Formats: sequence, C-alpha cells, structure tokens
Amino acid sequence: MLKGHVAIVTGGSVGLGRAMAEALAHAGACITLASPQTQLLEEVAAQINASCGAMRALAVTADITKREDCVRVVAQTLSTFGDVSILINNARREQRGPDLPTEGNNFAFWESNPDIWMQAVNVNVSGTFLMSREVTPHLIKRGWGRIINVSTSLDTMQRRHNSPYGVTKAAIDAASLIWAADLEGTGVTCNILLPGGMVDTDGTRPSTAQRRTLSVDIMNDVMLWLASPLSDGHTGERYVGSLWNKALPPDQAAQGALEAPVLRPPSPRS
Repeated sequence: MLKGHVAIVTGGSVGLGRAMAEALAHAGACITLASPQTQLLEEVAAQINASCGAMRALAVTADITKREDCVRVVAQTLSTFGDVSILINNARREQRGPDLPTEGNNFAFWESNPDIWMQAVNVNVSGTFLMSREVTPHLIKRGWGRIINVSTSLDTMQRRHNSPYGVTKAAIDAASLIWAADLEGTGVTCNILLPGGMVDTDGTRPSTAQRRTLSVDIMNDVMLWLASPLSDGHTGERYVGSLWNKALPPDQAAQGALEAPVLRPPSPRS
C-alpha cells in the first residue's frame, strides 16, 4: 500500500506512535522515528528493521520544541531515504510531572502548575507546528503529501480540570483546519486523527467492568488509509479510530470513521 513512501512519526518510541510506525513499515513505507527517548527509539527501529528489512527505520533523538531538532529530523530523513511524503504528528506532553499523582496536573486552571502548562503547549502545539513547517515545503515540492495530526475527543477538550491537555488538542484541531485550507491545491492534505476512547498505551490500563480501554493499534487502519493515495481529496477532516469497521471496504470504513470537526471549515468570505 505504501511502498516507496517515507514517513516521519513523532513520539514513535512508545504507545500509539510505535504502533503506527510499525503499521506503516509493514505497509511498505520507510520510517523515521523521532523522540527524546533514545534507547526506546532505537529498540523500535531495530525491531522494524528486523521484521521488515534492513534500513527501513531510522531513529533520530529529537526534542520537537527545538527548531534545530526538527530541521535535523527532516535532514536526516532526506539524507537516509531521499524523500519524505508523510508526517504523523503524534508526540504529546500530558499533564503529568515530577511529584504529581499519576492522574497528573488535573486541577482548576488557576491552580495548575505554570511550568507543566507551558511544557504541554510547547510540545503539543508548538512542536507540531515546527515539525509541520519543516516538512511541508518538501511535500509541496513533490506535489503529494500527508500531514496527520493526532488529537483527542471533544469530551476531553471540554472536561473539567483537563487543561492544558484539552486546550492544546483543541488548538491542534483548529490548526489542522487552517493548514488544510492553506494547502488547498498543492496535493498535500492535512487531517485529524484520534483514538475515540482511552487507550491502554503501556499495558497498565486493561479494560474493566466499569471502563473499556482501546488497544494501542486502534488508529492503525484509518491512519494507513489517510496516509495512502486512497484518501486523495480528503483534507481538513476528523477521523476516529474506534469507529473504523474492518468488515467494510476501506473507503466505506473511512466514511464511517469520519467525525465532524470541532470548528466549521472557513467560508469563502473568510
């Protein structure tokens, strides 16, 4: 499906990012994995290379809040694979921090830790922008490309005590719609992808009688559709991994996974 394509996956060392990177590789793409977690990153790259073939995955230690690191991720991708056609903006900073309970910085906004607040904004919003800014000129030049921004449910964006995380993901939805409009006519699309529920990203959140958690590969099917030529013409849209029906043909399954965006697309007068 994706043979000959090259994808960059941020936050590719664990959880959803790792699952998507592995799915992309098994679909034929070459992968650059970007994350600050060097050891985990190299382990994922080694596993992909062992299962999919030598030099199919590249690990690049990077902090996406630093522009020079984003430049280096793209440069090393081009140097190694000679191309880039897909960007998966998956990296995120949750509310957790040193000396905080496992549920994190879930306080009223005026009681939130300002340092954790700014870290979340810098990773989730600024980091996504910086990576997209570096990749997009290459996508436009080649006349085809994909930007897929990982977001969250509308409920999460509005839930009590759920800032800054909900705030940052609402910003990503708005940015995605703006970028889709900016990219109109270039052959490059920008779409939003979310799991559609709580994901057991590290094996510590199994389903219970009170709460069902989703598997870490929940977004893979719709992500592969969005990353492929099958999704040509679809941009500025929002897709939910848990709504994908594997029993349907891909285009029908994608239609079933389509959710209305947080904001309306801009009118011609905007």
